[in-house]
Amino acid sequence: MKRFLIITSAFFLCTSVFSAKVDTLTTFSAAMNKSIKTCVVVPDSYNPKGAALPVVYMLHGYSGNYSSWVKDFPQILTFADQYNMIIVGVDGAYSSWYFDSPVDPAFKYETYVSSELIAFIDKGFNTIKNKKGRAVCGLSMGGHGALYLAFRHQDIFGATGSMSGGVDILPFPENWDLSKRLGEKASNLKNWENNTVMNQLHLLRYNQIAIIIDCGINDFFYEVNKKLHEKLLYLNVHHDYIERPGGHDWKYWDNALYYQFLFFNRYFELK
Repeated sequence: MKRFLIITSAFFLCTSVFSAKVDTLTTFSAAMNKSIKTCVVVPDSYNPKGAALPVVYMLHGYSGNYSSWVKDFPQILTFADQYNMIIVGVDGAYSSWYFDSPVDPAFKYETYVSSELIAFIDKGFNTIKNKKGRAVCGLSMGGHGALYLAFRHQDIFGATGSMSGGVDILPFPENWDLSKRLGEKASNLKNWENNTVMNQLHLLRYNQIAIIIDCGINDFFYEVNKKLHEKLLYLNVHHDYIERPGGHDWKYWDNALYYQFLFFNRYFELK
């Protein structure tokens, strides 16, 4: 009984130490001529005039929004304090897939995230204002977005992570509003080929970006993630790859997040 009380007390002591702050802010996208909300988590140690901090940009999955990470994974507040980093919950408009749509000018989320949002965060917060202090991470649709943006903007992001990412959209022509963003696949094949992560690998420059990919073996995206891993190996692109039992669900992502943030913290420490 005494041992139980000691452990319980230690647990509450540890959890009470972390007190990261969460703000919901409104950004403006000139590319889309609209206001977009974002959620910013700053560690308790944050000092506007102190040491500049690294930033992890978090991309939600299909049907999510800017607040999804804080609501669904409150442990990210702990990560902000534990690793002394700023975490930004990005809004991807339910189903943007985080690229600039070639058929709908209302969806320019590659421009928004890689340029407009980063400029907003760097202006408003004491951040490391180069790629050595930036990572982008996401799950499902957001996993696709994270790799897509990082591969295409290696001068902006230094690290990237995908959890259960839809890293090749070509096998899924009828799903997740993709045809609304790219046009019907049969008559707009180039749009699909130009905007899938699998076809961005030729852009990768040696040792320019740290990559972590994680997907459960029971996930419907498992085969495309395994194929991406094999292509990266063939191209001799250094990356961390994790697969383990699990599906496309909150339980898997809740566990995967710990590996992602360990990976990003390691990257920031080495830089």
